[in-house]
Amino acid sequence: MSAGEHTAADVAAMRRALELALRGPARGVNPRVGCVILSPDGEVIAEGWHRGAGTAHAEVDALAKLDSGAARGATAVVTLEPCNHTGHTGPCAVALIDAGIGRVVYAVADPGDHSAGGADRLRSAGVDVTAGVLDDEVEAMLDDWLFAARHRRPRVTVKWASSLDGRAAAADGTSQWITGPEARADVHRRRSAADAIAVGTGTVLADDPSLTARAPGGQFFDAQPVPVVFGRRAVPSDAAVTRHPQAPLFFEGAELHADLAELARRGIRSLFIEGGPTLASAFIAAGLVDELLVYVAPTLIGGPRLALGELGVTTIDAALRFDFAVIERLGDNLLLVARPTPTEGN
Repeated sequence: MSAGEHTAADVAAMRRALELALRGPARGVNPRVGCVILSPDGEVIAEGWHRGAGTAHAEVDALAKLDSGAARGATAVVTLEPCNHTGHTGPCAVALIDAGIGRVVYAVADPGDHSAGGADRLRSAGVDVTAGVLDDEVEAMLDDWLFAARHRRPRVTVKWASSLDGRAAAADGTSQWITGPEARADVHRRRSAADAIAVGTGTVLADDPSLTARAPGGQFFDAQPVPVVFGRRAVPSDAAVTRHPQAPLFFEGAELHADLAELARRGIRSLFIEGGPTLASAFIAAGLVDELLVYVAPTLIGGPRLALGELGVTTIDAALRFDFAVIERLGDNLLLVARPTPTEGN
């Protein structure tokens, strides 16, 4: 077999490595990674996965299950390119070299500024390296982590619910409930899938939201997003958000790019923005929105309470363009999922 080729055994081992990766924590700074080590004749001799920041990486976890010398000439099949830096643990590329691994097969390149380069280091040491095996499946599994690592910020989703005429509330400020139970259940499911959920201080002061993710019966989902509040106004000490299962984070919101970078450093890879037209409009105007979720009710409200505020668009030629990715009926409501139209060079 020439360098760069892969076998059926490699593919089977990568599928197993994917299964192992999913045993790791879904949230946190580090990615989920799985590793399978194959003997020279293609038999599985060790498995490992990463259990979270500060614990052994998947490759080291697998190597630790082998007797000294047992990895010599073996193949390590890993979902992510072995790292090339020292953090809480040493470089996995070096651990593989020191163990005598003869081949490394991985799916997706490490996008980190400091952790990338493991494949080159392995090749320099004479290790045969194959990349891209089941890369689409691993990309899907690591979707949010890869996005945050590549863009240095979380993936941002902005959600709002509105009437047919684009109102988020009646003139007196009442907004419960514009949409029906099916739409609200969908929102809570998506909250639970996000690492963090954000509102502005205006929404906290006006609505006192809990920012939890709940099933239709009111029970909390096991996975709860970290509540994030943007704005300069003080939040009351007895606000519902202060009783959230996760400790809330507070940002002034004056430097959204810097705020998102800080969230990424804290392990937040997906941010669900739900609170108010001011915050939503600020993120959209700053070009920091990757997805819109718009729940539309078959009602007309009129009045001044628009779902969005100023976006900096002064002429139709400057309109912000989106493509519909999903149009779904939820009870009496419609869910519109839209993503920014790709521009030249992106």
